[in-house]
Amino acid sequence: METGRRRFVKTVGAAAGALPVAGAGLAAAAATQGPGRAGAEPFAYDFLDPRRHQVAPAPLAQARAEGIEAFAFDAYGTLFDVFSVTALCEELFPGHGAALAQRWRAKQLQYSLLRSLMGRHRDFWLVTGDALVNAAAGLGLDLTPARRDRLMEAYLTLAAFPDVRPGLEALRDRGVKLAILSNGEPRMLEAAARSAGIDTLLDTIISVEEVKIFKVSPRVYNLGPERLGVDRSALGFVSSNAWDVAGAASAGLTTFWIQRSAAEPPEELGFDAHHVVSALTELAPLVGA
Repeated sequence: METGRRRFVKTVGAAAGALPVAGAGLAAAAATQGPGRAGAEPFAYDFLDPRRHQVAPAPLAQARAEGIEAFAFDAYGTLFDVFSVTALCEELFPGHGAALAQRWRAKQLQYSLLRSLMGRHRDFWLVTGDALVNAAAGLGLDLTPARRDRLMEAYLTLAAFPDVRPGLEALRDRGVKLAILSNGEPRMLEAAARSAGIDTLLDTIISVEEVKIFKVSPRVYNLGPERLGVDRSALGFVSSNAWDVAGAASAGLTTFWIQRSAAEPPEELGFDAHHVVSALTELAPLVGA
Protein backbone atom coordinates (compact mmCIF):
# COMPACT_ATOMS: atom_id res chain seq x y z
CA MET A 1 0.00 0.00 0.00
CA GLU A 2 1.29 3.44 -0.86
CA THR A 3 2.27 5.40 2.24
CA GLY A 4 1.23 8.96 2.98
CA ARG A 5 4.85 10.00 2.63
CA ARG A 6 5.09 8.57 -0.89
CA ARG A 7 1.90 10.39 -1.84
CA PHE A 8 3.43 13.61 -0.55
CA VAL A 9 6.65 13.04 -2.49
CA LYS A 10 4.61 12.65 -5.69
CA THR A 11 2.86 15.92 -4.88
CA VAL A 12 6.15 17.72 -4.35
CA GLY A 13 7.59 16.19 -7.49
CA ALA A 14 4.68 17.41 -9.58
CA ALA A 15 4.90 20.88 -8.07
CA ALA A 16 8.65 21.01 -8.60
CA GLY A 17 8.17 20.18 -12.26
CA ALA A 18 5.70 23.03 -12.66
CA LEU A 19 7.83 25.48 -10.67
CA PRO A 20 11.46 24.71 -11.46
CA VAL A 21 13.03 27.22 -9.07
CA ALA A 22 10.76 27.61 -6.07
CA GLY A 23 9.30 24.13 -6.50
CA ALA A 24 12.76 22.64 -6.49
CA GLY A 25 13.44 24.48 -3.26
CA LEU A 26 10.38 22.90 -1.71
CA ALA A 27 11.41 19.48 -2.93
CA ALA A 28 14.82 19.99 -1.37
CA ALA A 29 13.20 21.13 1.85
CA ALA A 30 11.00 18.04 1.86
CA ALA A 31 14.00 15.84 1.26
CA THR A 32 15.71 17.16 4.38
CA GLN A 33 12.73 15.94 6.35
CA GLY A 34 13.87 12.40 5.56
CA PRO A 35 16.63 10.61 7.44
CA GLY A 36 19.44 12.40 5.55
CA ARG A 37 22.02 9.92 6.77
CA ALA A 38 24.37 7.70 4.80
CA GLY A 39 22.79 4.38 3.97
CA ALA A 40 19.30 5.48 5.01
CA GLU A 41 16.34 5.14 2.68
CA PRO A 42 15.31 8.59 1.40
CA PHE A 43 11.88 10.02 2.20
CA ALA A 44 11.22 7.49 4.96
CA TYR A 45 9.56 10.00 7.30
CA ASP A 46 6.21 11.65 6.68
CA PHE A 47 6.80 15.05 8.27
CA LEU A 48 3.35 16.24 7.19
CA ASP A 49 1.60 13.58 9.24
CA PRO A 50 3.81 12.36 12.10
CA ARG A 51 0.96 10.22 13.45
CA ARG A 52 1.93 7.66 10.82
CA HIS A 53 5.09 7.04 12.82
CA GLN A 54 3.63 7.37 16.30
CA VAL A 55 6.37 5.72 18.31
CA ALA A 56 7.05 7.84 21.37
CA PRO A 57 10.74 8.48 21.96
CA ALA A 58 12.16 7.30 25.26
CA PRO A 59 12.29 10.12 27.83
CA LEU A 60 15.72 11.68 28.08
CA ALA A 61 17.25 13.68 30.89
CA GLN A 62 16.85 17.31 29.92
CA ALA A 63 18.94 20.27 30.90
CA ARG A 64 16.86 22.88 32.68
CA ALA A 65 15.81 25.92 30.69
CA GLU A 66 16.95 28.70 32.98
CA GLY A 67 15.57 32.20 32.62
CA ILE A 68 12.56 31.36 30.45
CA GLU A 69 9.71 33.77 31.24
CA ALA A 70 7.47 33.15 28.24
CA PHE A 71 6.71 30.55 25.58
CA ALA A 72 5.52 31.19 22.04
CA PHE A 73 3.93 28.16 20.35
CA ASP A 74 3.53 27.32 16.72
CA ALA A 75 -0.11 26.51 16.02
CA TYR A 76 -0.59 24.16 13.08
CA GLY A 77 0.94 20.74 13.69
CA THR A 78 2.03 21.74 17.21
CA LEU A 79 -1.12 22.74 19.08
CA PHE A 80 -3.70 21.86 16.41
CA ASP A 81 -3.79 18.64 14.41
CA VAL A 82 -4.10 19.72 10.78
CA PHE A 83 -4.97 16.16 9.82
CA SER A 84 -8.09 16.15 11.95
CA VAL A 85 -9.77 17.32 8.70
CA THR A 86 -9.13 13.91 7.14
CA ALA A 87 -12.43 12.43 8.33
CA LEU A 88 -14.40 15.23 6.69
CA CYS A 89 -12.32 14.92 3.53
CA GLU A 90 -13.21 11.24 3.42
CA GLU A 91 -16.90 11.94 4.08
CA LEU A 92 -17.05 14.39 1.18
CA PHE A 93 -14.77 12.43 -1.15
CA PRO A 94 -14.93 8.72 -0.27
CA GLY A 95 -11.69 6.92 -0.99
CA HIS A 96 -9.76 10.18 -1.36
CA GLY A 97 -9.83 11.62 2.16
CA ALA A 98 -6.25 10.92 3.20
CA ALA A 99 -4.83 11.92 -0.17
CA LEU A 100 -6.75 15.20 -0.16
CA ALA A 101 -5.69 16.07 3.40
CA GLN A 102 -2.06 15.30 2.57
CA ARG A 103 -2.04 17.28 -0.65
CA TRP A 104 -3.92 20.18 0.92
CA ARG A 105 -1.33 20.52 3.68
CA ALA A 106 1.56 20.19 1.22
CA LYS A 107 0.16 22.95 -0.98
CA GLN A 108 -0.56 25.15 2.02
CA LEU A 109 3.09 24.99 3.09
CA GLN A 110 4.31 25.39 -0.48
CA TYR A 111 2.18 28.45 -1.17
CA SER A 112 3.25 30.17 2.05
CA LEU A 113 6.89 29.60 1.09
CA LEU A 114 6.42 30.72 -2.51
CA ARG A 115 4.48 33.85 -1.59
CA SER A 116 7.21 34.85 0.85
CA LEU A 117 9.89 34.33 -1.80
CA MET A 118 7.82 36.20 -4.38
CA GLY A 119 7.08 39.09 -2.03
CA ARG A 120 3.37 38.59 -2.75
CA HIS A 121 1.75 38.13 0.64
CA ARG A 122 -1.78 36.80 0.99
CA ASP A 123 -3.18 35.91 4.41
CA PHE A 124 -3.17 32.30 5.56
CA TRP A 125 -6.94 31.88 5.29
CA LEU A 126 -6.78 32.76 1.61
CA VAL A 127 -3.63 30.69 1.09
CA THR A 128 -5.35 27.71 2.73
CA GLY A 129 -8.32 28.13 0.40
CA ASP A 130 -6.08 28.36 -2.67
CA ALA A 131 -4.25 25.23 -1.53
CA LEU A 132 -7.52 23.35 -1.13
CA VAL A 133 -8.69 24.31 -4.64
CA ASN A 134 -5.39 23.15 -6.14
CA ALA A 135 -5.32 19.93 -4.09
CA ALA A 136 -8.83 18.96 -5.16
CA ALA A 137 -8.11 19.78 -8.80
CA GLY A 138 -4.93 17.73 -8.72
CA LEU A 139 -6.93 14.72 -7.55
CA GLY A 140 -9.72 15.30 -10.06
CA LEU A 141 -12.30 15.97 -7.33
CA ASP A 142 -15.44 18.07 -7.74
CA LEU A 143 -14.95 20.76 -5.10
CA THR A 144 -18.32 22.49 -5.11
CA PRO A 145 -18.69 25.79 -3.23
CA ALA A 146 -20.61 23.98 -0.50
CA ARG A 147 -17.88 21.35 -0.05
CA ARG A 148 -15.18 24.01 -0.10
CA ASP A 149 -16.98 25.99 2.60
CA ARG A 150 -17.35 22.92 4.84
CA LEU A 151 -13.68 22.03 4.55
CA MET A 152 -12.54 25.59 5.15
CA GLU A 153 -14.77 25.93 8.22
CA ALA A 154 -13.16 22.76 9.58
CA TYR A 155 -9.90 24.69 9.86
CA LEU A 156 -11.58 26.87 12.47
CA THR A 157 -12.29 23.86 14.70
CA LEU A 158 -9.18 21.71 14.33
CA ALA A 159 -8.67 19.21 17.13
CA ALA A 160 -5.92 19.97 19.62
CA PHE A 161 -3.38 17.26 20.40
CA PRO A 162 -4.16 15.57 23.75
CA ASP A 163 -1.02 16.90 25.47
CA VAL A 164 -1.80 20.53 24.65
CA ARG A 165 -4.22 21.61 27.35
CA PRO A 166 -2.49 19.86 30.28
CA GLY A 167 0.87 21.11 29.04
CA LEU A 168 -0.33 24.71 28.85
CA GLU A 169 -2.04 24.47 32.24
CA ALA A 170 1.17 23.26 33.88
CA LEU A 171 3.10 26.17 32.41
CA ARG A 172 0.43 28.66 33.54
CA ASP A 173 0.75 27.27 37.05
CA ARG A 174 4.43 28.24 36.94
CA GLY A 175 3.61 31.82 36.02
CA VAL A 176 4.99 31.62 32.48
CA LYS A 177 3.48 33.84 29.77
CA LEU A 178 1.98 31.88 26.88
CA ALA A 179 1.29 32.89 23.29
CA ILE A 180 0.70 31.50 19.82
CA LEU A 181 3.14 32.67 17.14
CA SER A 182 1.83 31.40 13.85
CA ASN A 183 1.44 31.79 10.11
CA GLY A 184 -2.29 31.74 10.74
CA GLU A 185 -4.60 34.66 10.10
CA PRO A 186 -5.90 36.10 13.41
CA ARG A 187 -9.52 34.98 12.97
CA MET A 188 -8.39 31.43 12.19
CA LEU A 189 -6.19 31.27 15.26
CA GLU A 190 -8.72 32.80 17.63
CA ALA A 191 -11.44 30.43 16.44
CA ALA A 192 -9.23 27.34 16.70
CA ALA A 193 -8.00 28.28 20.18
CA ARG A 194 -11.56 28.92 21.33
CA SER A 195 -12.81 25.65 19.84
CA ALA A 196 -9.99 23.71 21.52
CA GLY A 197 -10.72 25.37 24.85
CA ILE A 198 -7.23 26.83 25.25
CA ASP A 199 -7.97 30.50 24.54
CA THR A 200 -8.19 31.34 28.24
CA LEU A 201 -4.73 29.88 28.82
CA LEU A 202 -3.06 32.25 26.36
CA ASP A 203 -1.83 35.76 27.04
CA THR A 204 -1.93 36.70 23.37
CA ILE A 205 -2.09 35.40 19.83
CA ILE A 206 0.56 36.68 17.44
CA SER A 207 0.02 36.38 13.69
CA VAL A 208 2.40 36.93 10.80
CA GLU A 209 -0.18 39.39 9.50
CA GLU A 210 1.64 41.98 11.61
CA VAL A 211 4.66 41.76 9.28
CA LYS A 212 3.02 40.36 6.11
CA ILE A 213 5.48 37.52 5.53
CA PHE A 214 5.42 33.86 6.52
CA LYS A 215 7.84 31.72 8.49
CA VAL A 216 10.74 31.18 8.36
CA SER A 217 11.44 34.89 8.00
CA PRO A 218 13.26 36.20 11.09
CA ARG A 219 10.78 39.09 11.09
CA VAL A 220 8.13 36.62 12.25
CA TYR A 221 10.15 35.25 15.16
CA ASN A 222 11.15 38.76 16.24
CA LEU A 223 7.48 39.41 16.99
CA GLY A 224 7.65 37.04 19.97
CA PRO A 225 9.83 39.03 22.37
CA GLU A 226 8.39 42.30 21.10
CA ARG A 227 4.77 41.38 21.78
CA LEU A 228 5.36 39.46 25.01
CA GLY A 229 7.58 42.16 26.47
CA VAL A 230 10.49 39.89 27.36
CA ASP A 231 14.13 39.77 26.41
CA ARG A 232 14.95 37.50 23.51
CA SER A 233 16.88 35.20 25.87
CA ALA A 234 13.79 34.83 28.07
CA LEU A 235 11.50 33.56 25.30
CA GLY A 236 11.18 29.89 24.44
CA PHE A 237 9.80 29.01 21.01
CA VAL A 238 7.99 25.68 20.75
CA SER A 239 7.15 23.76 17.58
CA SER A 240 6.72 20.18 16.44
CA ASN A 241 7.86 21.23 12.96
CA ALA A 242 11.62 20.79 12.75
CA TRP A 243 11.95 23.38 9.97
CA ASP A 244 10.15 25.91 12.20
CA VAL A 245 12.50 25.17 15.07
CA ALA A 246 15.48 25.77 12.79
CA GLY A 247 14.01 29.09 11.67
CA ALA A 248 13.47 30.25 15.24
CA ALA A 249 16.93 29.15 16.33
CA SER A 250 18.43 30.99 13.37
CA ALA A 251 16.59 34.11 14.57
CA GLY A 252 18.23 33.77 17.97
CA LEU A 253 15.43 32.26 20.06
CA THR A 254 15.76 29.42 22.57
CA THR A 255 13.97 26.55 20.88
CA PHE A 256 12.00 23.55 22.11
CA TRP A 257 11.24 20.85 19.56
CA ILE A 258 8.29 18.57 20.26
CA GLN A 259 9.53 15.46 18.53
CA ARG A 260 6.24 13.61 18.40
CA SER A 261 7.88 10.70 16.59
CA ALA A 262 11.24 9.11 17.28
CA ALA A 263 11.49 8.48 13.52
CA GLU A 264 11.76 12.19 12.71
CA PRO A 265 15.32 13.55 12.43
CA PRO A 266 16.34 17.16 12.98
CA GLU A 267 16.78 19.36 9.93
CA GLU A 268 20.23 19.72 8.36
CA LEU A 269 20.16 23.52 8.45
CA GLY A 270 22.83 24.17 11.06
CA PHE A 271 20.40 25.23 13.80
CA ASP A 272 19.41 22.40 16.12
CA ALA A 273 16.81 22.66 18.87
CA HIS A 274 18.12 23.69 22.25
CA HIS A 275 15.72 21.26 23.95
CA VAL A 276 13.91 18.20 22.59
CA VAL A 277 10.77 16.77 24.21
CA SER A 278 8.09 14.35 23.07
CA ALA A 279 5.06 16.23 24.44
CA LEU A 280 4.04 19.66 25.72
CA THR A 281 3.63 18.19 29.18
CA GLU A 282 7.42 17.79 29.38
CA LEU A 283 8.03 21.54 29.16
CA ALA A 284 6.93 22.65 32.63
CA PRO A 285 9.50 20.56 34.53
CA LEU A 286 12.23 22.24 32.49
CA VAL A 287 11.37 25.74 33.70
CA GLY A 288 11.06 24.95 37.40
CA ALA A 289 8.40 25.55 39.98
